[in-house]
Amino acid sequence: MLNTVWVDEPDEAALRGIRGLLLAAREVDGRPEVTADGPLPGEFSGGLHLLARVDGKPAGYAHLDTTGDSFGRQVAELIVHPDFRRQGVATRLTEALVDKVGDGKLRVWAHGDHPAAARIAERAGFTRARELLVLHVDVRDWPEPTLPDGVTLRTFVPGQDEQTVIDVNARAFDWHPEQGALTVEELRATEAEGWFDAAGFFLAERDGRVVGFHWTKVHPADPDRFDGEPVGEVYVVGVDPRAQGGGLGKALTLAGLRHLRERGLRHVILYVEGDNAPALAVYERLGFTRFAVDVQYAR
Repeated sequence: MLNTVWVDEPDEAALRGIRGLLLAAREVDGRPEVTADGPLPGEFSGGLHLLARVDGKPAGYAHLDTTGDSFGRQVAELIVHPDFRRQGVATRLTEALVDKVGDGKLRVWAHGDHPAAARIAERAGFTRARELLVLHVDVRDWPEPTLPDGVTLRTFVPGQDEQTVIDVNARAFDWHPEQGALTVEELRATEAEGWFDAAGFFLAERDGRVVGFHWTKVHPADPDRFDGEPVGEVYVVGVDPRAQGGGLGKALTLAGLRHLRERGLRHVILYVEGDNAPALAVYERLGFTRFAVDVQYAR
């Protein structure tokens, strides 16, 4: 028998079940990025948790971000255990999400753009609203970046640069559902995470003022992806709108890519909005090609 229950704060047993389900999904789908211990990925923190069980076994899970994105839309992540797919679990979870949010704005992520997710979304009255592309490139001999006149490059200094980076980020991503809402407190919390490396966080300055940045990231090795090696990421490239148009975005991207290459990495990925044509053009010229796509459905 399939049953669902909402939980504000999962207890230890529920967390074990959620983690086991996410790990099982990762084995099949390559996502989400979850480890066997430690905290759950950030997209599953806070908010509300919806657990689906079949005869007491974890069958499905949805996380609802009740604080919403930058435009006030509640956003859900929905994952079904591989052993319980095509058994109506995703449909039940979707119905429960719609009932919980009511007439409010609701968006649901489908990672990997599976046809089954598209069918469930259509039946539930959702439409395809957003594509987030995952691009990949094999590391190559990228050229030295050419900075615009008067612009210099340095690396991030923890305890000094948080506010100025957040100010540039807010202006650069005022259109973005998530990135534009990044806070100083969230940036400082990220600095405490094991992957954070200030040496891979590049700031561009003109006349002593930060006008852009490139924040890189290195993911640990995954035996099922990228030859079982660590992979670099063009995590965030932000350019102040007042400094756009002079090739600064490309220069910052090259600086980060060369840094990742110097770290001995052979693969680099990035996430980019499917309708961001200028960014896609830059990345394609640097050798990136489409690797995967995530879809956000809107009700």
